[in-house]
Amino acid sequence: MAHPHSNLFLIIAVGTGLFFILGISWQWSRTVSEQEGLFAASAALQPLSQSPAIRLRRKQKPEQRTVKALYLTAYSAGTPAKIDAIIDLINRTELNAIVIDVKDYSGRILYDSNLVWVEEFKAEKNQLGDARALIQKLHDAGIYAIARQTVFQDPLLAERKPEWALKNKKGKLWRDYKGLAWVDPAEASVWRYNLAIAREAIRLGFDEINFDYVRFPSDGDMSAVVFTNEGKKQHEVMREFFLFLNENLSHEPAWISIDMFGFAMERTDGMGIGQRIEDAADAVDYIAPMMYPSHYPAGHLGLANPAEHPAQVIENGMTLGTPKFKGVRAKLRPWIQAFNLGAVYDGDMIRAEIDAVEKYTDAGWMLWNAANRYSDAGLNIEY
Repeated sequence: MAHPHSNLFLIIAVGTGLFFILGISWQWSRTVSEQEGLFAASAALQPLSQSPAIRLRRKQKPEQRTVKALYLTAYSAGTPAKIDAIIDLINRTELNAIVIDVKDYSGRILYDSNLVWVEEFKAEKNQLGDARALIQKLHDAGIYAIARQTVFQDPLLAERKPEWALKNKKGKLWRDYKGLAWVDPAEASVWRYNLAIAREAIRLGFDEINFDYVRFPSDGDMSAVVFTNEGKKQHEVMREFFLFLNENLSHEPAWISIDMFGFAMERTDGMGIGQRIEDAADAVDYIAPMMYPSHYPAGHLGLANPAEHPAQVIENGMTLGTPKFKGVRAKLRPWIQAFNLGAVYDGDMIRAEIDAVEKYTDAGWMLWNAANRYSDAGLNIEY
């Protein structure tokens, strides 16, 4: 004989089961929704495609070497006749490396990028052409490839994302004397954007990422700019950025370098832009002070025109700055002058710079000529 309440028990049991199923389903749906939200927040940093072509080829960092490099714009590097002439120069001399812009002072991304944010900001201006083929061509010739990436001087990003930019006291974009807007060095989204670009450049095959303009601005009405450091000193903000690079790139199969003003070798006050060697010395692999003699003021070392005395200017900076690299991770690899400013930089002048640098470091040096006009003047010939 059936229990008179059996149907009631059945209804209760089924209802309870449905309740738990619906509850579990709701919680799972909520979790998925939260994960999708997190994914959407970071999607702008992800490649548009995860095809095999975008995946990392090399699993280890390249062998460290004494780098003897010259600088090229993306346009020069992407011009077949120009790059062939540069490769020939490198093959004939002691040079063994090239620094190539992947993101320059304009904020343009100068290769074929797959990053969503790059597309969203319409930041791409591909001047390198087939970047992978170019880097392979350099590697086939035994040439070390360095990607130069400007960071906080980025007028394009400042215009596209003004909430990430430095403002003046009227709430408008602050601009330097050249009319260029800067992004805020304390803005974490700017850090992540540049991290994504660096990672993509590594996946293209670059051996090293060289970060430039890793500083606060200096050339403009500084009394008008509003900083968002929240009580932090400028060098503390920059140190946090350098540690961010270390945390996120140290495991990547490429080296990290940063550029600094040449006076960072002689001073420890941050120079009003937040650059101190000690803040980066254990966070990156190479520090590249820009030791162009023409950029030192008249009266430096008692010299009316420091540009005319490259050996003396660089010797002084190396003497004062080299001790900062003792017992730290970073190696010293200066930028040196290969352009006419303040004096004609012929072979003797360039050689004087190289000799002064090589007394103090075995990490090498890099030649800067914004017009990319180079010859074998001052270089050792190696047929």
